[in-house]
Amino acid sequence: MSNRDTETGSTWAPFKSAIFRWLWLAMLASNIGTWINDTTSGWMMTSLSASPLLVSLVQTAGSLPILVLALVAGALADIVDRRRYLIVTQSWMLIVATVLSVTTWLHLLTPEWLLLLTLGLGIGSAMSMPAMSSTTPEIVPPAQLPAAVAMTSIGFNASRAIGPAIGGLILLSLGPAFAYALNALSFLAVIGVLLWWKREPVRSDLPAEQFVGALRAGVRYVVNSADFRGVLLRAVLFFLFATATWSLLPFYVRGELKAGPALYGVILGAAGLGAIVGGLLLPIWRRWFGPERQVLAASVLYALTMVSMAYLRNPLFACAAMLVIGACWITVLSALQVSAQTTVPAWVRARALSIYITAFSAGLVAGSAGWGWVASHHGIPFALVAAALGLALSSIATVRVSLKGKTPGDLVPSAHWPLPIPSEEIAQDRGPVLITVAYSVRPECRAEFLKALHELGRTRRRDGAIFWGIFQNIEQSEDFIESFVVPSWLEHLRQHERVSHDDQRLQLVIAALMSEGQVPAVHHYVGGRQVRPVP
Repeated sequence: MSNRDTETGSTWAPFKSAIFRWLWLAMLASNIGTWINDTTSGWMMTSLSASPLLVSLVQTAGSLPILVLALVAGALADIVDRRRYLIVTQSWMLIVATVLSVTTWLHLLTPEWLLLLTLGLGIGSAMSMPAMSSTTPEIVPPAQLPAAVAMTSIGFNASRAIGPAIGGLILLSLGPAFAYALNALSFLAVIGVLLWWKREPVRSDLPAEQFVGALRAGVRYVVNSADFRGVLLRAVLFFLFATATWSLLPFYVRGELKAGPALYGVILGAAGLGAIVGGLLLPIWRRWFGPERQVLAASVLYALTMVSMAYLRNPLFACAAMLVIGACWITVLSALQVSAQTTVPAWVRARALSIYITAFSAGLVAGSAGWGWVASHHGIPFALVAAALGLALSSIATVRVSLKGKTPGDLVPSAHWPLPIPSEEIAQDRGPVLITVAYSVRPECRAEFLKALHELGRTRRRDGAIFWGIFQNIEQSEDFIESFVVPSWLEHLRQHERVSHDDQRLQLVIAALMSEGQVPAVHHYVGGRQVRPVP
């Protein structure tokens, strides 16, 4: 591999990083272990109970925690050491998987215990996902992030392709207790790599955020970030319609192809193979298309393939169609994940990704239920065509929604705000804090100034302001005052620590519109308790 390959982010470039390479291998083993566990648990429940409800609840117990706990997990991952946090969550899953194996070996497993332990594994997975996703930008260079995300998706799809088959063989030959034990051992691989990883600690002179405040800050950032909202919009629309293929596939194989579980397994394998091939071809896609058109092209091709599946009911064609579906799926998923990771700074990345994961899961759940209802009332072909039409139209309608993200240096703290020097000692929890910024603007630049200042206002609210406004001097119409309020002095100090180069560029644009020789005049006012004199 050439240096150029490494610098430009070729498919294999991320494996130059030892920590990425070993973590990728460990996660591949862990994901295979998870598929072995899921296959075994589904079969075990049919042996323990004849209730279809209990069998379906196994899947629910494993996936429901993602919807419930993702936001909590994201906040925790941002305010504690991420490596140690992941060691704790992986250790939790190791313990639960071990208990599951031992109770099975001792013939103590009941339907209730199986559901409870499956829920425990689901909780561990939900608590790990935002932290694990947000580690990728830490361990590979920015140019290699798209390739790293693609390789992570390839690893997941490879495990999905072979994990259930391995699980079935182990279940048949060595029994369920051994299958559960293998899953437990797979967590040891991840823990070992995390213990070996020498993560660079995040340094700050300020105390760590409190949990509730961190949760609010994450939601506030996403609500006020137009770039991230665009990623969420395109993700929800894609998964809402595209999930029709996956949710209806068992019924499609049984009802439209008149086939059984053998062909169903082959078709799933074809989708997994398509995802692997599509992931390997992603560098070519990126050279031809920007992320917006990449998502558009893959979504439209996905939709056309869904329509063809509705009318061409042939097993061989279905395998070929799912090959295309798998390639398009990973193409869109990779583009959206890269955009999600590159539109937010490191201090809030896990929280933002947790919201992305929640939106992703909500789209899948709503789409699965909705298209299942449509298929039950109007038939599978109608549901596939309707979903394809919705996918194509929504993709075309949102093609102008940016997915480009930021360049590597945009979101790095710029430290260009001078720290205020108060005349009295101020407790960090004192507040609220009012900040005013006075501007004197050239008359011919007023419209451009107001447009830029409103954009700055969005960044103020995004970074913690609970109020923001502009006021014009009625005696001197060229004079304006911007004011914003943050909850406490500590929160304002965090703003100083987090202001980025991207914010700095916008503020330089505003400063260039001011009257000659004028600079913004900043003042701070603190509410609440009286200050204590400095000795």
